[in-house]
Amino acid sequence: MSILWNENRGLLEMRVNTYIVFLFLLIFVIGLIVGIGFNRNKNIKKNIEIEKKMEKRVRESVIAGSWYPGSRDELKGMLNGFLNNVKKEDIEGLRALISPHAGYMYSGQVAAYGYKQIEGKYFKKVIIMGPSHHYPFYGVSIPNYTHYRTPLGDVPISEDAKEMIGESDLIKSIEEAHSKEHSVEIEIPFLQMTLSNFTIIPMVFGHLNSEDIKRVADVILRHFERNTLIVVSTDLSHYHPYSDAVRMDKNCIDAIISLDIRDAYNGEMCGKYPVLTLMEIAKRINLSAKLLRYANSGDVIGDKSGGVVGYASIVFYENNTDNGVIGKEQQRYLLKIARNAIKTYLDNGKVLDVEPKYDELNVRKGTFVTLEKHGELRGCIGNILPDKPIYLSVRDNAINAAFRDPRFKPLESDELDDIEIEISILSLPELIKADTPEDYLRKIERDRDGIIIKYMGKSATYLPQVWEKIPDKERFLESLCYKAWLPGDCWKKKGVEIYRYRVQAFKESEL
Repeated sequence: MSILWNENRGLLEMRVNTYIVFLFLLIFVIGLIVGIGFNRNKNIKKNIEIEKKMEKRVRESVIAGSWYPGSRDELKGMLNGFLNNVKKEDIEGLRALISPHAGYMYSGQVAAYGYKQIEGKYFKKVIIMGPSHHYPFYGVSIPNYTHYRTPLGDVPISEDAKEMIGESDLIKSIEEAHSKEHSVEIEIPFLQMTLSNFTIIPMVFGHLNSEDIKRVADVILRHFERNTLIVVSTDLSHYHPYSDAVRMDKNCIDAIISLDIRDAYNGEMCGKYPVLTLMEIAKRINLSAKLLRYANSGDVIGDKSGGVVGYASIVFYENNTDNGVIGKEQQRYLLKIARNAIKTYLDNGKVLDVEPKYDELNVRKGTFVTLEKHGELRGCIGNILPDKPIYLSVRDNAINAAFRDPRFKPLESDELDDIEIEISILSLPELIKADTPEDYLRKIERDRDGIIIKYMGKSATYLPQVWEKIPDKERFLESLCYKAWLPGDCWKKKGVEIYRYRVQAFKESEL
């Protein structure tokens, strides 16, 4: 009996020992797996952090502590001092500034006159155009950074910057043009003090001839929405005797304000090519200019005995003397252009050669041409942003509406007499600021607002005339989402952008 017990006891001990060993092995394996998983997760997190750091390419300040204070508090104090010395004027439709770019102790107060005017305004994007002082090249450079850094924080570079590089062989990314350049950076702290939640497109200009200035202006205009501001960075004459400098600067400023590109070209300013590009844009979209402040370094430091540098603060704003309204005579002329353009293309496949008969039709604005046949839509094509003079935009959109609207077959000769033409002249789009979908419904004005929806890289627009067919705001927005090949509720989604614009519309039967 005792022998049997001892044998059983021995077997039991062996089994227990085996179980213990197995248990220890199991715990070890589990620990190993957990440890590997933990380390793997740790490594993944570390890699993600590294990738994020790699993705964010910051252009560090190269002038903080010299051209302006390197301390955040000291810089804010200086800028507040400049801005508090300036009275805000009543300037409606402000679209651009010319601002100096010397050290703040010299030109900061003059610059504040322009920046005071944008204080509290909503600009989503700022195109900063400055000259290259350190690296000679031809064309324009946009940097391959994601942010610009100043003591006041990091400012993101707009996604539009990448698009602009691909839109013209004149616009490149040249690191040397930005690494030491102060003309763009010097403007950013003022923007940080006067605006919020904005992105920038930093553009450093090399040399450009007159034709290429126009080509660069073409690209900028494609990205110049209502909530976009242009800032041109330039000083005026350099190191001339005081009286000579004042005379030279006055002539240059007069040329800028009168949009006389030829005279401005002969003026002395280091930011000549950015200024001339802005003047080209201003002429195309009918902006006016106004001098807010002029001074030179002699005025600032109180020593007028030596050579001085000139500074000016100039604003560009929408010219609303006629409220942008096209007169009846000009309306008839545009409708005639549209019909003749379609007929010429029908007859021989050629584009109608047309000259601007009226100065106001040489202004660049977005246009749409709508064709109706027996009251039904037969074609509608247009451009929202002002990339051509009105008369050319109408001509081209008339041809496109008749022959290139993918929803319809090309117009045929026997249809032309049954077609009624309507032309819409567009204002610049304005981003609607809204926190909730209900805000959009409150802010959108039925029958008056043309609407653009942008979401996930897709977009679509309805002219205000569409309200006649879809008077309900929710259905209007839902239909517009579908037009953009998006879900019907895309207008409610986070990240959606909804813009509005107004039109002046006129058709043949009304004139």
